[in-house]
Amino acid sequence: MIPLSSIPLKTESWQQQLGNAYCHIRELLADLALSEHYSPEMELAAEAFHFQVPRYFAALMKKGDIHDPLLLQVLPRAAELQHRTGFTLDPLGDQDAHEGNGILHKYHARVLLITTGACAINCRYCFRRHFPYASHQARKSQWQPALQHLRQDSAIHEVILSGGDPLSLGNTRLQFLVEALEKIPHIQRLRIHTRLPVVLPSRIDQPLVEILGNTTLATSMVMHANHPRELTAEMRQALYPLRRAGITLLNQSVLLKGVNNSAPTQVRLCESLYSMGILPYYLHQLDQVQGAAHFAVDDQAALDLHKSMERQLPGYLLPRLVRETAGARSKQTLLRSQNQ
Repeated sequence: MIPLSSIPLKTESWQQQLGNAYCHIRELLADLALSEHYSPEMELAAEAFHFQVPRYFAALMKKGDIHDPLLLQVLPRAAELQHRTGFTLDPLGDQDAHEGNGILHKYHARVLLITTGACAINCRYCFRRHFPYASHQARKSQWQPALQHLRQDSAIHEVILSGGDPLSLGNTRLQFLVEALEKIPHIQRLRIHTRLPVVLPSRIDQPLVEILGNTTLATSMVMHANHPRELTAEMRQALYPLRRAGITLLNQSVLLKGVNNSAPTQVRLCESLYSMGILPYYLHQLDQVQGAAHFAVDDQAALDLHKSMERQLPGYLLPRLVRETAGARSKQTLLRSQNQ
């Protein structure tokens, strides 16, 4: 683990902690006693997709272990520079689904709003690592056109805040957006997709809890934890007020080679999530984005893993094994043959 002296004090705001994140690969590797593993190719990979890791999350990594599953998710590698057939810049067809002003409309009765391109952490498997945020996000100056778009389509009942990470926005901006959405009569549900509670639990402050707890919209927060070691006492404490406020907590993870592609890891993740009041929701096959092919697990191995999980977990703790496909009207469940 990284020495506690290098971790921000709890008295620092989440914004200060975010501002103090690791942005230099050499510094993180040095603090993890892994300097000998540095290579210039890591810098080239970080030029293609930015490197940033909150010190809180880095402190959960094991010193001296270059194969630590938390480190593997965020450390730029030479493999990112290799082009693999079938891995593209826009694997989910987000740009084709963009209707303007940050609105992506793929599925019936719900839309996704790209609120920001900012994230607290840059996960190397991110399916939006090549996304043109400059032209495809709902900046605050564009929120009124986006809201007008939503008002005019009465078939939309749910709005999903995404990014980047929507919790990278400050509470004032989030409150404005949530209050504007709840004034649209046909909007019934609000969903927030975020990794911040996992990598920077201090983001769940009291003003945010009040914003989400006081809205008339049925609200859920979908977190993104991939490994049981990401689930900490700090995260549990941060999420408790959200649970008391009636926010539904879900988790979706990505199946990643070398990180969580074993049954014991997945079973422990699901059980640990539930102990914190979070229901496992989706286990995603890797989106085939250029630069992330080294994380891929083949479908048969994924199905075998999911079958093993099914034998060990009650049904309500078994996430759906899914793939998202460009142009499809829903996520696609990976299916086993009946004789398996």
